Amino acid sequence: MKDGINPFRGLGTALITPFTCDGHVDFQSLERLVAHQIEGGVDFLCVLGTTAETPTLSPAERSEVMTCVARVNGGRVPLMLGAGSNCTKLTCDYIASLDLSAFAGLLIVAPYYNKPSQEGIYRHFMTVAQASPLPLIIYNVPGRTGVNVSAETTLRLAHDCPRIVAVKEASGNLAQIEQVINGAPQGFNVLCGDDSLVPVLIERGARGAVSVISNAFPREFGEVVRASSQPCFDRLSHLIRLTMADGNPSGIKSILHAMHEAENVLRLPLVPVCNAVEDAIQEEVARVLQTCSC
Repeated sequence: MKDGINPFRGLGTALITPFTCDGHVDFQSLERLVAHQIEGGVDFLCVLGTTAETPTLSPAERSEVMTCVARVNGGRVPLMLGAGSNCTKLTCDYIASLDLSAFAGLLIVAPYYNKPSQEGIYRHFMTVAQASPLPLIIYNVPGRTGVNVSAETTLRLAHDCPRIVAVKEASGNLAQIEQVINGAPQGFNVLCGDDSLVPVLIERGARGAVSVISNAFPREFGEVVRASSQPCFDRLSHLIRLTMADGNPSGIKSILHAMHEAENVLRLPLVPVCNAVEDAIQEEVARVLQTCSC
């Protein structure tokens, strides 16, 4: 961390990966998206996370996405790179193979499918941290991984390893997240991984968010994260719910398509939202664009 300051605070956007109508990565749209985020005042960007459909990208595509985002960013905001897997050795080997010169930290998801014990989770993150040249952010998303990183394990990692600097918390367990906030060492940031909970967690001491809706509304959601703007959140709240109606990133891609920012194309096994949700999103996007004046 430069000058001992954790760069992962405030608003971070979990970038989508735009695709063309024929299914290739749409680098022109990705360039526009990154530029829009920076112009919208985001504090950092998350590259190749869940929202990016990373499991469907080839190694070559992942490398090209990293290069594209880094080039457009030009060092203007810190970049967080998703680099986790459910095999500790493969995660370490993957990190060792990357050119990380443009990145400030690595987002490491809790090992999925294996369902390790809390001791196994602890050892996984400690081993990856020791192998990483960059600070680590724990990603706790039990709805996707099948395992929860407990508050005790998160705090153990935060206290035992200075290289582990934050947790992206998407468990939805407010008591657990508040326990981490209250017990975290200085410099360790709790980041909200659920847009719908951002106001609550910021009020309780979270230092920022890794957001999906900010792909479309970076400036407005930045007001929610940094200034606790309830009017901004209220204007976006129904659209936030719609992003998850048929899952992420199907919802945000529908929103961006309604805003003429990206094609509504996903890679299997993900598919676009159903017609009813699509219609609701189009109607809500029109309303938000007319009324949002954060």
